[in-house]
Amino acid sequence: MVGRPPKPTKLKILQGNPGKRPLPENEPQPTVAIPTRPGWLSPEAKHEWSRLAPELERLELLTIVDRGAFAAYCQSWALYVDAVKDIVDNGTSFTTDTGYEGPRPSVGMMVKMLSAMSRFGGKFGLSPADRAKIDLPKPAKGDEFSEFLRRKLSRG
Repeated sequence: MVGRPPKPTKLKILQGNPGKRPLPENEPQPTVAIPTRPGWLSPEAKHEWSRLAPELERLELLTIVDRGAFAAYCQSWALYVDAVKDIVDNGTSFTTDTGYEGPRPSVGMMVKMLSAMSRFGGKFGLSPADRAKIDLPKPAKGDEFSEFLRRKLSRG
């Protein structure tokens, strides 16, 4: 597929479908839920999963089929944290016995993980720029059902 990936219909609806193109009628709608957390995630990645998953579920941005992409984000975060800790402890460069000075491998790892986090995080609206593209509709005043949903969501 050439060009930009298609925008999910739900996101088009939230943004107001500025292009006024017809929306798909049969787009799959996976169940909004926190997927099973993979056991192989590192402890830091598990902590990030536990921190973000409930909020993403509340915002209906995490579904049961998002396990792989969300796990990749969380593990990228953990590797980023490891790289930063190494840089803090050992600096950004190293010198060999022959006098060659070069960047620590952790610097490259940190940069790669920032890129991965940006890629995967964008799919879940994890940056201010990603969230700025979403305009959630406000419930109509006096609509009892909307008020019920608002109260239910605010309690978690």
